Amino acid sequence: MPDAKQAPSSIPVGVDTSRASIARVYDAFLGGKDNFEVDREVLRGVQAAAPQAQDLAWSNRNFLIRSCRFLAGQAGITQYLDCGSGLPTAENTHQVVQRIQPEAKVLYIDNDPVVLAHGRALLEENENTLFVSADIFEPDEVLSRPEVREFLDFSQPIAVIQAGTLHHYIGTEGAQIMQKYVDAVVPGSYTVISHFYDPETPEHTAVAQKMEEKFIHSPMGSGRFRTRKELMEFFPDQELVPPGLVLCDDWWPDGPRLKPLNQVEECIVGGVGRKL
Repeated sequence: MPDAKQAPSSIPVGVDTSRASIARVYDAFLGGKDNFEVDREVLRGVQAAAPQAQDLAWSNRNFLIRSCRFLAGQAGITQYLDCGSGLPTAENTHQVVQRIQPEAKVLYIDNDPVVLAHGRALLEENENTLFVSADIFEPDEVLSRPEVREFLDFSQPIAVIQAGTLHHYIGTEGAQIMQKYVDAVVPGSYTVISHFYDPETPEHTAVAQKMEEKFIHSPMGSGRFRTRKELMEFFPDQELVPPGLVLCDDWWPDGPRLKPLNQVEECIVGGVGRKL
C-alpha cells in the first residue's frame, strides 16, 4: 500500500501527502491501495468513533451501482454526469450502465490530483467515457466547460450523480448548487444523491455526531451528517422515485435482508429524483 514516506518520484505531481483527499480516503474506506498514511489516519479516526465506519463507503457504493442499473435499465437514460468520480474501483458508473446501454455516455468530473494521475486513463476506457477536471461544487464552471457541452446533449435527459459528494460540501449553499445542476437539464432527467445522514434519534444522532466530529477535524476536513429536511432541499423541482429518500441499503436491495443494519449503515441515505 502506498505510503507518504515513498520517494518523491513515486508520488504523482501535485499531490500533497500531508493532507488527506476525499478520493483517497474513500479508497481507503473501500480497502483500496491508492491512498497514503494521512488518508488511513482519517479512516482510523472515524473507526475510533464507530468501528463499522467502512460500511458507510460500502452502503454508498452499492447504492450507486443499483441506482445506475435502474437508470440505464428502467429509465432508459443514456447520458450521465458523474460528479466527484473518485478513484476507479469495481463497477464504475460507465461499466454498470454500458452493460445495459452500450451506447451510454458517461462524463466524470473530479479535480483530485491522484484521480487525475491514476484515474483518468482507467475511466476513459472507451469513446463513450470522458474525464474532465473541474470543481463539482462550482456548477457554473462545470456546466460552462466546452468539453462538457460537446460530450453531452443537454437537449436530452441526463442523470446527474452526486454519490457521496455533497457531505463534503460544508457550506450552506448545497441546495443552490443542486438547483443549478437541475436547471441545466431537461425534464425527464434524473438526480442521484447519497449523503451522510443524521436520523435525529438520540442513539443514532450520537453516532452521526461522533463520526462528523472525526471527519471534520481530520486531515481531510469535511464530512457533514445532514437531516432529512436538509437533504430534501437537494432535490429541487423533482419527484422522488419510490421508495424516496431512504437508507442506502433500503433503496431497492438486491435481495432479502438476512441481518439487521448496524448503526453506521443507518447513517447514510440515498435517493433518485426525476425532474418534472
